[in-house]
Amino acid sequence: MTAVGVAIGVAAVVAFLSVAAGLEQSARGLINLGGAQMGIFQAGVRDLTASTLPESLAGRIEREPGVAEATPVAVETEEVAGNSLLVFGVDPGGFVMRRLVLTAGRRPTGRGALLGDGAADDLGLRTGDTIELGGGAVPVTGTYHTGVPFEDQGVAVPLALTQAAEDRRGEVTTIAVAVEPGVANSDVAERLERRYPGTIVIDQPGEATRADTNSLLLRKSTLVIAILALVLGALTVVNTMAMAVLERRSEFALLAAVGWTPKLVGLLVLTESLVLAVAGVAAGLVLGALAGGAVADALGASAVVAPATGLGVLALGGAVGLALGALGAVYPAWRVTRLRPAEALG
Repeated sequence: MTAVGVAIGVAAVVAFLSVAAGLEQSARGLINLGGAQMGIFQAGVRDLTASTLPESLAGRIEREPGVAEATPVAVETEEVAGNSLLVFGVDPGGFVMRRLVLTAGRRPTGRGALLGDGAADDLGLRTGDTIELGGGAVPVTGTYHTGVPFEDQGVAVPLALTQAAEDRRGEVTTIAVAVEPGVANSDVAERLERRYPGTIVIDQPGEATRADTNSLLLRKSTLVIAILALVLGALTVVNTMAMAVLERRSEFALLAAVGWTPKLVGLLVLTESLVLAVAGVAAGLVLGALAGGAVADALGASAVVAPATGLGVLALGGAVGLALGALGAVYPAWRVTRLRPAEALG
């Protein structure tokens, strides 16, 4: 049961960390749509996809110094055949649409959809098929690949089609910005933020929390959960190992009587605790990796976030579990070194 307790704590940490890592990857994808160097969003929104900007702002931004091109993009979530997809409404003549690498078919011009190859595989659709978007059937004109999972799991359509389906004429989610060669991204970002109050310009994925309050909340929640898991798990291990020490006093006393030093007896207790922790960590890592998707579903972010359970996440989760075993064994190990063999044997 102690190992199970450690496993649950580790699983919680791994699951939330994987969602946080997936959220950062999604932010990177949204900021760098079509190879853009930065994205412009409405400041103070709950998440980046909730941003609302006037489409006309793109033309003004494109005339700013250091800006090569600016393309308005509307991002929406659609349920298609039980799968949550991100729909990117893009100006057909903008650089975001031009930079999509076609693997089949052609780019849409009127009423058509270009599927990312990941989305095409998930839905079993190919060029010439139709997809239900915005309450109507839209022909699939081709497929594309960018190498960015966030984009390859989505579908690109002409901007007007998304705006009409969502009744958001003249409004977009973000403006993708391509910077002129030789110009520093940070300089352009700072200039645009000063020039257009109420917007936030993000050129690094780590800066997404400045605009995305849900991302900030998730990061803080992950930290709190990690701390709680560490504290509660350590208390569980302390309780178990302390009971083991009390119930085995005569055994430890006998070991001391035949020559075991207090340090060696204490090391035995610490080793047993770490064995429990290792068993819990092994189970917790597997459970946490599987639970990431459930956490994203519970947060209502499965369409935007694909949990990323990388080596860094697993290493941190494992470190938490081993810390539980080490911290939980400190008091029992100290107590067993204070045990008097004569009293215990008597």
